[in-house]
Amino acid sequence: MAKPRATHRAPVPPPAHRPAAAHVVVPKPTPKSFYGHGIPGCDVSQLTGKLIVMEGADGSGRSTQISRLVTWLEAHGHATVQVGLKRSTLVSEELSRAQAGNVLSRMTLSLFYATDFADQLENVILPALKAGFMVLADRYIYTLMARDLVRGMDAEWLRNLYGIALVPDAVFYLQVSPEELIQRNFAKNHALDYWESGLDLGLSRDMFDSFVDYQKRMIAQFQELQKIYGFTIVDGNRPVDVLGRELQHKIESVLTGNGR
Repeated sequence: MAKPRATHRAPVPPPAHRPAAAHVVVPKPTPKSFYGHGIPGCDVSQLTGKLIVMEGADGSGRSTQISRLVTWLEAHGHATVQVGLKRSTLVSEELSRAQAGNVLSRMTLSLFYATDFADQLENVILPALKAGFMVLADRYIYTLMARDLVRGMDAEWLRNLYGIALVPDAVFYLQVSPEELIQRNFAKNHALDYWESGLDLGLSRDMFDSFVDYQKRMIAQFQELQKIYGFTIVDGNRPVDVLGRELQHKIESVLTGNGR
């Protein structure tokens, strides 16, 4: 009976180098507070998550950076929730229709937005923070206040109206020049938005001139709000990757409790 032939196998190469697993940063609990009277019955000591806000005009790169941050945070083991303007299940559709018809007074429109914000705060933001989620807001009360201030609304009335708002753990305002915003909006939508151009204010008959004038006024209001609320103004004219790395670095500091 023939002996079984020995089987010669090529040596098995060492396993390919595998990238190290993402370093998970365990968020350090930080005290939470409201700007004013807040939401009745809410125990802020139970809000263990982080609220991160991205502000800026259409075309500033808010949505792009939030999307990148969500991917980065989730890759590092953090559950995320996203909120933004006109996303309330209570009034978002009605608010969009009212804006399209341009039939509301400035105060009524302001209260409409405040209702949209309050509904999301009570039913999405606070429960998510209580569950330990990272909540990323695509704009917050600062845009709403800046818009109303540009339109002549009373500053004290607005501060009282948004006294329900929770103080975020980090706020980044992506400041982009009006001229750059025009280029970005046309590249994406081939048009300028009626409200983002301030056409309701009658600043100019020319849409481009109105847009530039309105956005300059918004930038000025954000700079004034920054003096009150202390958020971070970021140069949004830079490349997406450069800006993204800076935001990740700043948010990592927030997670470890080294920055706010």
